Formats: sequence, C-alpha cells, structure tokens
Amino acid sequence: MGTLTIASFLGFTLFVAIVAWYATRKTDEKSADGYYLGGRSLGAVTIAGSLLLTNLSAEQIVGLNGQAFTEGLMVMAWETLAAIAMIFTAIYLLPKYMKKGITTIPEFIEKRFDKETKALLSLLFLFAYGIVLLPTILYSGSLAFSTMFDLPELMGVEPWTVIWICVLTIGSIGMVYAIFGGLKAVAVSDLINAIGLLIGGLLIPIFGLLLIGDGDLGKGLGILWDTNPDKFQMKGAVDSSIPFGTVFTGMMLAQIYYWGTNQSILQRVFGAKSLKEGQKGMLLAAFIKVVIPIIVVLPGIISWHVFGGELDNPDQAYPALVAKVLPGAFTGFFAAVLFGAVLSSFNSLLNSSATLFGFDLYRMYFNKQASDIQTVKAGKTFGFVLGVISMVIAPFIAFAPDGLFSYIQQSLGSLSVPILAVVMTGILTKKVPAIGAKVVMIGGVLLYLSSLLFFEPYFREAALELAQSQGITNAKELSVVVAEAYPHYLHVMGILFVFNIIVMLVFGKLKPKTEVLEEKSTDVIDITPWKYAFVIGTIITVLVFSTYFIFS
Repeated sequence: MGTLTIASFLGFTLFVAIVAWYATRKTDEKSADGYYLGGRSLGAVTIAGSLLLTNLSAEQIVGLNGQAFTEGLMVMAWETLAAIAMIFTAIYLLPKYMKKGITTIPEFIEKRFDKETKALLSLLFLFAYGIVLLPTILYSGSLAFSTMFDLPELMGVEPWTVIWICVLTIGSIGMVYAIFGGLKAVAVSDLINAIGLLIGGLLIPIFGLLLIGDGDLGKGLGILWDTNPDKFQMKGAVDSSIPFGTVFTGMMLAQIYYWGTNQSILQRVFGAKSLKEGQKGMLLAAFIKVVIPIIVVLPGIISWHVFGGELDNPDQAYPALVAKVLPGAFTGFFAAVLFGAVLSSFNSLLNSSATLFGFDLYRMYFNKQASDIQTVKAGKTFGFVLGVISMVIAPFIAFAPDGLFSYIQQSLGSLSVPILAVVMTGILTKKVPAIGAKVVMIGGVLLYLSSLLFFEPYFREAALELAQSQGITNAKELSVVVAEAYPHYLHVMGILFVFNIIVMLVFGKLKPKTEVLEEKSTDVIDITPWKYAFVIGTIITVLVFSTYFIFS
C-alpha cells in the first residue's frame, strides 16, 4: 500500500469526520430528541443516504457477491425485494408510526400493549444487535480489509492478529461517532459515505468488464453474458440459498421486518423534520436499491468469469476482484469508502442500542425520574459497554460453520418473525392483549431455534443416510434430496409467522383487551403525507418486477 493510497484513505476519512462535526456543532446533543433523533431535523437526501449505508456494509458487499459467484443473479432478490418492503413502510407504516411522535419501535409497542411488552421487545433488539449484528459487521469488515489489501503481508503479522487490530480500530472509531456524536453525526457521515460507496462500488464492475473486454466495456459485458448464461438466470433451485418459492414467504417477511420494524433503520426516518421528508427519504433509498445489485451481485459474476470459478472460498470473490482490477490511484479512496460503509453499519446499530437502553429501559427500570441529560448519559454508557463486548466477540465469528450472510439471516430469523408478528398485529387489531404478544415473543424465538438447531439437522441427516443406503451417490442428487427433506429456513419463517399471528388472534378472542386507547396525533412534527408517495412507489414497484421478467 503506497503513500498515495494511505494519503487518499486518511484524507477522505478525515473529510467525512470534519463535515459530520460541522453539520452537528449546533445540535443540542444533551436533549433526548437532539441525541437520539438529530433534533428531528433530517432531510430526505440525508435520510436516504443514512438508510443505504446502515444497510450496505462489508457483510452485504462481500457476502452477496460471494453468493453470486456460486449461484448467479438470483441472489439479487435480497436487494430488489427490499425496495418493495421500503415502499410498504413509507406509504403504510410510517404514517402510523410518526403520527404518534415516537422515538423507538418499542415505544410504539408500549402504547399498543404495555410497558413489559416494550421492555421484552427492547431486549430482543439489543440481543440481536450485540450478539449477532455488531460482531458480524466488525468481523466481515476486518476480513475484507485484510484480504483486499493483504494486511498480514504489509504489517508482517499473523492474519488472526490483523483481524483483532482491524476490529479494535473500526470499533473504537465507530463508538466515537455513535456515542459522542449522536444520530445526526451518524446520518451526515452516512450521506457522504453513501455517495462515495456508490461511486467506488460502481468502479469495480466497470474495471472488471473493461478487463474482460480488453478495454471495451460493452464487449466485456457481451462476453460475460454469452459465456456465463446460467449466472444470469433467475433459477432459484431447491438446493440453492434462495429457492424461488422463498421469495413469496420468509424473504418478504425478513424484508418487511428489516425495513418496517427494525429500530436501527427506522430511527433514521423518525429523525425526519416531517412525515413528508421521511417518506421521500425512504422512497429515494428504495429507488437506489433497484440498481444496488450492480455493486453487490454483478462483481461476483465477473469474478466467476475472471478466476474461472476456482477460488478456494466464494467470499474471496469480491476482495480478489478488487485486488486484481482496481488501479492503484483508486485504492485509498475505495478503502476509505469501504471503511465508511463498515463504520456506518456499526455506529448506526450502536447509536440505536444506546437509544433503546436509554429511552426504553433506563427510565423504566433504573431511574423513572431521569432527566434528558441523565437518559442520554446512560445510553452512551451502555453503548460503550456493548461496543466493547461486540469487539471481544467479533474475531471469533471466524469459527462460524456457515457463510457470513446466511449466518446473519438465519440468526436474525429467530427474532424477526416474532417481532414482525407482534408489530403487525398491534397495528391491525385492537383487542389482542399484551399476554398474547409476550407469549409469541418468547415462544416464537424458541420455536424457530428448535427448528434451526434440532429438527432441520435431524431430518436432513436422516434423508442423506437413506439416500446413500439406496445407492444415490451423485452429489447434485444428494443435495436436492437433503434440501427437500426439511423446509428452507425462509419457509420456516413464513410458517411460524402465520402461526404466531394465529396464536395472538386466539388470545384476542379468549382474553380480549378491554381498554382501547384513543388514537392521538403528535404535534412534534408535521405529519402531512407526501402526495406523490403512492405514484413514486408504484413506479419503483414496476421497475423491480420488470427486472424479474427480463431475466426470467
């Protein structure tokens, strides 16, 4: 890594920090609204940039390109279907949330059910952030840097040591942004990094196609298309990571959970200066999501062509391509952009964790009379502790048996299904009592974990042994037999979602809630909806479905 690379990396990173400080210097970070919601002053463009960077990080870029390397275009469903979920959130859910002037999703649950249900939901979110997401973001980002820029060789130390160094560096800087800067500092830095990521991310497939086409971009795309037709088919085989049917079951539920109920995402929108700005920001992000596969899927297919599908680990597809095609002059800039993307996801989740603890748990269980200053201080302290814990856990993610992206989705399934069921039932019904929500949040987690850890391994192992005893030895045939022995985890999510809804409706019949609170609208912000939201949402939906028809 030369002097120019280091200088451009430090220069861009410092530029982001200075702009974030300048934009937030007048924000009152001592008030709850100022620290947690940026003083409810965020505009549509800032919200869109923050949403994209909170979502798009190393585990997305490296993980999805790794899946595209082996499976092709079908994995873009994780990105394009997100646009549909974002439209649903912007048009249907945001007006219901924002008219209450809430800071957190658990606060919304408290208004619908009770304080204990809110506390339980906050704990589920914090568990997901602290044990799964924060450590995985740190590890995947560290792994990407170590691989792309050959840091073990550069630094002259063991790969394991490099991972620790990267984890501690990213984690420490992320805590400074999130804990001492509040949401507005996070959102502003996200916007700048989002622009950089779009530019830098687009450079990789462009240079990759130029390499394939000997300097001719169009020729490179033609060669890639003609020589790898299977990679551009929306197949979704039964033994793939995304069987086609899962698009209509658990995948859509996972998307609605992530974009419609996830605190770390919605906190960016709750910080909007008005409902109109919040809807504009989410719809702008949804539109950009349609083209994100160019960054997180196409390079994986290019890497398959360039390396002949012979990489030892599919997760090396993106880092190896970057190392091969990116000119030295761009390396520092791309490193800074990737660093910003990793940092964004980390500090966004850390800021949301501080919000959940300070706003939903500290005032409830530790200091009921806490002032805004005390609440913010408690949230910062908790965020610091959680950040340290995540940094300790992160390097050990290396020993996870599955790939990073599948590991994240499967782990979060245990929480996303019951949380989404409770939120949607809370919105759509008035009679389901708090006990129904509590049973689902506890029982739903246990049922999913039982399916993932016990039933699925048992049935698939039994199917494999039976197939082998019948003389089936072909690897592809065995893969299909095993896949068909038990529902895919996304199908399991769909089944359990319906079951959880039924359980709560039964509680609503047997023990209906007697006190129904009167709906009140907030006067904190303007809750007039954007008049073009439905039209723009329809146009984006048509674009999404058009891509499926084209490649099918």
